[in-house]
Amino acid sequence: MISRIFILLTLLVLPAGCATVPITGRSQLNLIPASTMMSMSAQEYGTFIKGNKPSANKEQVQMVKRVGARIQGAVERYFAERGMAGKLADYRWEFNLVEDNQVNAWCMPGGKVVVYTGMLPVSQNEDGLAVVMGHEIAHAIAEHGNERMSQGMLAQLGGVALAEALASKPAATKQLWMTAFGAGAQYGAILPFSRLQENEADHLGLVFMAMAGYDPNQATAFWQRMASQKGGKSQPEFFSTHPADATRIENIRRLIPEVNRQYPR
Repeated sequence: MISRIFILLTLLVLPAGCATVPITGRSQLNLIPASTMMSMSAQEYGTFIKGNKPSANKEQVQMVKRVGARIQGAVERYFAERGMAGKLADYRWEFNLVEDNQVNAWCMPGGKVVVYTGMLPVSQNEDGLAVVMGHEIAHAIAEHGNERMSQGMLAQLGGVALAEALASKPAATKQLWMTAFGAGAQYGAILPFSRLQENEADHLGLVFMAMAGYDPNQATAFWQRMASQKGGKSQPEFFSTHPADATRIENIRRLIPEVNRQYPR
């Protein structure tokens, strides 16, 4: 019954909230105005930065900022060459390295990027870091956060407007935001989209890192290192919001020749 309601609501609002993902051309459901996403992003990002310790390692900080700036340049060039520079007009890029042993990184709407110091031993070098940052920036460029929140509002809040949801259900809306950017996990009606978004971010991330001058062939080695972090204790793919490691690596291998041909370094 829940799935049927979700599908019905999606069909009712789809014409008004349909957008297209760059590069892949996939249609997606985005109900939240970009300006609202940017405003919420700036607020949540500011709160996070104030509450977390920045890295004091100048060399590593500069590496994160350097890789981020090169990928930013690639993204801006991709959009400018296709007459879509206006879509990035409200981006206020930031790249920060925070002291945390978690193997993690993320990007909020508007180009607000955080890398945790625990990610650096796994990324190993600039190419590996470009895989990570390209993937996370791709989530923002593809507006996956908007898509996830839109799906969540339909499934959990009955499709009410975001302003109304913030006023009447602030805790539930906050949780949707956290889930949309990888701080929560769920499965059910929304799960297949989450795995699809991960595959899409892999694709876009490869393109952006290649355009930035990094080697996309390093992506498979990076994801193999990520897989080894689990010590062989990964969930079955069906219950995971990320593709199974072997599936992801094989998908990336298939994409690399195309990326190398179309976006030579």
